[in-house]
Amino acid sequence: MSKALPDDALDQLFRSARTHNVLGGEISDETLRQLYDLTKWGPTSANGSPARFVFVKSPQAKEKLRPALSEGNLAKTMAAPVTVIVAHDLEFYEKLPYLFPHDDARSWFAGNDAAINVTAFRNGSLQGAYLILAARSLGLDTGAMSGFDNAKVDEAFFAGTKIKSNFLINLGHGDHDKLFPRSPRLPFDEAACIE
Repeated sequence: MSKALPDDALDQLFRSARTHNVLGGEISDETLRQLYDLTKWGPTSANGSPARFVFVKSPQAKEKLRPALSEGNLAKTMAAPVTVIVAHDLEFYEKLPYLFPHDDARSWFAGNDAAINVTAFRNGSLQGAYLILAARSLGLDTGAMSGFDNAKVDEAFFAGTKIKSNFLINLGHGDHDKLFPRSPRLPFDEAACIE
């Protein structure tokens, strides 16, 4: 970690990357495995890694997702090659003896629902953001979104578990001709400070 990435890499990850509403192409299962294998290295609290990802790819899985989608997200999600359900496991702490073996981190969470919920949600959200950057690094375009019924997704994909959906990410190859003009971002002085 001794040198900054070149500008073209920073452009691909941040400056030129866009949220796409029209995604096509194909994504192999091997690419999805590569995507996860990059994502898993992002840091989380006590290496808890609470995110769980469902890569909704088959026509049957897309139909299972369909009833949960809002009207504004339906067509683009059904057309995307893959939709990722970014979720978090509220029993993530059961894996801490393996993931964080140098301390009894499981005891920090067992029986403490408030700590479980906030830690799983926060770190699962981080892992979803890592997945977006990992996808961009592999040459994929993304379209992250809310706009769905979490309870319906949880019932369809996670019934009988302690896994809860957070947000969705459509993956594919974007149609750059169908992008909206780039929206502005806040300048440093409106969003940050140095103290």
